[in-house]
Amino acid sequence: MYSSAFSILFVSFFLFTLGLRFWLSNRQLRHVLRHRDAVPAEFAASIPLAAHQKAADYTVAKTSFGMLALLFNSAVLIGFTLLGGLQWLAVALLPLTGPGMAFQLGLIVAFGLISGLLDLPFDYYRQFVLEARFGFNKMTVGLWLADMLKGSLIGALIGLPLLWVMLKLMAASGALWWLYAWLVWSGFQLLMMVLYPSVIAPLFNKFTPLADDSLKARIERLMARVGFASKGLFVMDGSKRSAHGNAYFSGFGANKRIVFFDTLLARLAPQEIEAVLAHELGHFKLKHIVKRIAVMFAVSLGFLALLGYLKNQVWFYTGLGVDPLIGGANDAMALILFMLVLPVFTFVLSPLNSITSRKHEFEADAFAATHTDARDLVSALVKMYEDNASTLTPDPLHSAFYDSHPPASVRIAHLNLAAP
Repeated sequence: MYSSAFSILFVSFFLFTLGLRFWLSNRQLRHVLRHRDAVPAEFAASIPLAAHQKAADYTVAKTSFGMLALLFNSAVLIGFTLLGGLQWLAVALLPLTGPGMAFQLGLIVAFGLISGLLDLPFDYYRQFVLEARFGFNKMTVGLWLADMLKGSLIGALIGLPLLWVMLKLMAASGALWWLYAWLVWSGFQLLMMVLYPSVIAPLFNKFTPLADDSLKARIERLMARVGFASKGLFVMDGSKRSAHGNAYFSGFGANKRIVFFDTLLARLAPQEIEAVLAHELGHFKLKHIVKRIAVMFAVSLGFLALLGYLKNQVWFYTGLGVDPLIGGANDAMALILFMLVLPVFTFVLSPLNSITSRKHEFEADAFAATHTDARDLVSALVKMYEDNASTLTPDPLHSAFYDSHPPASVRIAHLNLAAP
């Protein structure tokens, strides 16, 4: 009874979410194409029509491709769950490993490998067809494969021990395993914030100290004004992978470092770079990073508590096409199923995250306008919109679900009010 009810609930949410996402994508396509042939008035003096049309075409291509990927991934989800894919995988693997930890880890690894292989053609097309068509791809196939292999190796070296610990806690620490698992997961996330900038990121990109002395002095004066201490200013060779540009700071505590994409430095003037960095520093000084981490920890605690309940419910497995193992642990299967179905039930809440993120973006813009010239940030953003082929005319509802930043026209209008 509960199994059938959960199956019906899952299918209902699945169809609703799928329909909602396709509807939003269609709205985006229609809205962008409707405004393709005219640059918005507030950008008419700064962005050529050809660049605006390129951004529209890029957005349409990405959205259309996203709809195809969504359809495929939805079929894969149903194949793994209601059509018995995970059940088949578990039955095939169990005789090879036995019902112990080898089976638990093996099931997650096998699921990950199959999922990765299914995604591979889409990843390839996205990089070497879609991005290349609009002049953004700078990667070779060799570099793409090397990145994939390095990422898989690092993921295995870091992820498998973490999974082992999680599965051990699920099996042996009683009803409150989810609380102990949350403590381990939170500690792991904090550790990665410390290690990623100096240990993991350099395995993929080259980071060199900022060599422009005048720009360095300008940035150091900005950091002194806002009270930000950094371990260094670095330039990342982002141009070997993509023509997109950005700036960010990473790390935690004393390990914070500021990173500029080389593509960004090549495009923006020094005062514009300073304004963009002031925005990023605003996120730090206004404690947006700490707030996001706190929300992430709180949400993960809630989800792990929910998983702690679901993993002991037979209907959770049978309702998703899996027969629980008699006398064996279901922990790995519970993790996989939970990961698969969670987005189906939570997508409708996406605007809540966007609202918070956009509020932080407005606050960081206001911070930048206080410590630099707002006009410099406006000119930098306009250049970045043009260079990254970001549409100036997104559908408002689609944007509310998918975009963490405010639409360009709204953001620029806010900044213009702050300009002298």
